Amino acid sequence: MRFLSLIRINENSGLVPSEKLMGDMGQLIDELTRAGKMVATAGLRPTREAKRIRMRQGKLTTLDGPFVETKEVIGGYAMLEADSMEEALELTRRFMRLHEPVWEFECVRQLEGSCTE
Repeated sequence: MRFLSLIRINENSGLVPSEKLMGDMGQLIDELTRAGKMVATAGLRPTREAKRIRMRQGKLTTLDGPFVETKEVIGGYAMLEADSMEEALELTRRFMRLHEPVWEFECVRQLEGSCTE
């Protein structure tokens, strides 16, 4: 089963991952990838560089970032391969424990259906 862990951040906080955090995350990502538990992971570029395509009442519009009405945004993700929700939660907890208390992870959700490589 595949699960998606989302990292929710406040872009206005000025938080930047420390070298230690990046090194620790690199080691954990390498370990989980070798164990077949990490499918993919990445940080997302700032919303000031983003675009949104929105559909309302059948009409498409494109909006340029930054999105001032948004206080928290998804800053990154990890797609995990796990045998159960509990295993996915524990893998996410391992990432969370690497971070200082100012970072926030919001949720883990199982993906619908199957994925092929």
